[in-house]
Amino acid sequence: MAKRIIRLSFFLLFFLFISCNSSKEVYIFTSFHEPADAGLRYLYSEDGYHWDSIPGVWLKPELGNQQLMRDPSIVKGKDDTYHLVWTTSWKGDKGFGYASSKDLINWSEQKMIQVMEHEPTTVNVWAPELFYDDEEELFYIVWASTVPFRFEKGIEEENNNHRLYYVSTKDFETFSETKLYLDPNFSVIDAVIVKRAPKDYVLVLKDNTRPNRNLKISFGNFPTDKFDTVSAPFTEEFVEGPTVTKVGDDYLIYFDMYRRKIYGAMKTNDFINFEDITEKISIPNGHKHGTIVKVPYSILKNLKKSAKL
Repeated sequence: MAKRIIRLSFFLLFFLFISCNSSKEVYIFTSFHEPADAGLRYLYSEDGYHWDSIPGVWLKPELGNQQLMRDPSIVKGKDDTYHLVWTTSWKGDKGFGYASSKDLINWSEQKMIQVMEHEPTTVNVWAPELFYDDEEELFYIVWASTVPFRFEKGIEEENNNHRLYYVSTKDFETFSETKLYLDPNFSVIDAVIVKRAPKDYVLVLKDNTRPNRNLKISFGNFPTDKFDTVSAPFTEEFVEGPTVTKVGDDYLIYFDMYRRKIYGAMKTNDFINFEDITEKISIPNGHKHGTIVKVPYSILKNLKKSAKL
């Protein structure tokens, strides 16, 4: 009888362990290494603060004039498909790269999403950032482009005078007309949309003007609001590539401190008051900015099994 109870207890614990792991979520951080021609890399974390690399390159870039993969941005849609967009070249391209995957291992055929062909003098298409509107079941992609002599500028060169543009799509086959997303009267790049609640959105952006090159905040009521009131900076200068993830009741804003060659992070619960937690995070050297997405533990387990050492 005692052996039967012990055996039953063992099986109950085993099934409890399996059940917990199947529902557990972990954080995946998309990444690239300079010079950005190798392809997509991943970091993972169980607590949102401490990160490790998953060895290997998971998607080699094939698109654009320079065939780069910079700024890989990822979101998960309603059908558990992961969608990825990225910067394909420093200059010359009129679009960004796109691919999709169910498991983050096997990817669809890459395709170029041409979003600035209607502006023949466009210098670049930088840092496309995905946002999934779960209310409208609609994907938004926001990026930065320079159209020379179109907007007021500071002391930066005309070919570095960026504004934000966007398109929307439900299926990555048909896209809305390209529209101006944000003109804050200064050069702006690297925008991230964060939804806190219905009619409560935050935009994290980089002021790319000289000498600023820091991160700022704006608030809106919907994903494509005007975001016309921009905060004072909440970071030091020479930072870029923000991404935001929620850990417990707090939002962690990660960003690339590119002159210091380290990653920094701020913690906030209101996007007004910020705590510098750079000393509390750990990120492997060489990681360059992407975005963070929560995935089932099974996805991480399979990635580790398939890791290319």
